[in-house]
Amino acid sequence: MAGSQDFAADSRNETALVWLNGALVAKSEAKVSIFDAGFVVGDGVWEGLRLHKGALVFLDAHLDRLFAGAAAIDLDIGLTRQGVIDALNELLDANRMTDGAHLRLMVTRGPKSAANQDPRNALGTPTVVILAEWKSPSPAIVTQGLTLATVSIRCSPASMFDMRLNSHSRLNLIIALQEAIRMGADEGIMLDPHGFVSSCNATNLFWVKDGQVRTSRGDYCFNGVTRANVIALCQANDIPIAPGDYLPEDTPGADEAFVTGTFGGLTPVRQIDGQVLRDSLPGPVTARLRGLYEALKDREAGL
Repeated sequence: MAGSQDFAADSRNETALVWLNGALVAKSEAKVSIFDAGFVVGDGVWEGLRLHKGALVFLDAHLDRLFAGAAAIDLDIGLTRQGVIDALNELLDANRMTDGAHLRLMVTRGPKSAANQDPRNALGTPTVVILAEWKSPSPAIVTQGLTLATVSIRCSPASMFDMRLNSHSRLNLIIALQEAIRMGADEGIMLDPHGFVSSCNATNLFWVKDGQVRTSRGDYCFNGVTRANVIALCQANDIPIAPGDYLPEDTPGADEAFVTGTFGGLTPVRQIDGQVLRDSLPGPVTARLRGLYEALKDREAGL
């Protein structure tokens, strides 16, 4: 099976450095305490970033989400916005990366005096890690497409567990993916608390019927940067789009579908709940949006 995050191994990653609390270290030396809040209770936030033709594209949107997420859990990152940017650029320069890299920026509440969930036991020094790897989506996925299956694990409201936070706590999403894998799928479609289509376990979902792009309202799904870009591209290019409340029966009858994420961009879907979608991959609307998205990335890179 090939998921939306499938990639080919790259030997250059074996010697790529890691940014760890202000130091550039080898992967083998990149270690954190067993009392770190991220390890003990998943207490932290993170961002995925894409290096495209010399630029970290949509960086402002990602940093907005990072700092908003940290503020929501009362986590002081310990770096200014410019400080984060400087750290990202320092790592890219050290690894001589200019294109085709994927970065994961992770911030936890840091070491604690005891292994429990109480944030007051944190010692006051957050842990900040940036991984940068040469990593590009598998080209085969564009014509092969993903298989999706609706799972029983649901997206939760902010009053329970806010899906719009990029939290280190991903166990509910892992359980959803495991259920999907047992069903022979690459990712699971998760419903919202009211039974409407919300999100996949690692990506946001879009599907097309009669030329109209459909997706959830966004109240319970990931606050996806790529999702927001796709919605804006539809609106700017007269592509009908209708965010709304859709029952799971609506998706298997789609003409085409795709999922979105920072790593894969727009990844086509071949099958939903055992139903092979009508259009060949990528479908015409998906192909058009993929082209518009690539052009948007180029503009972000100043090209």
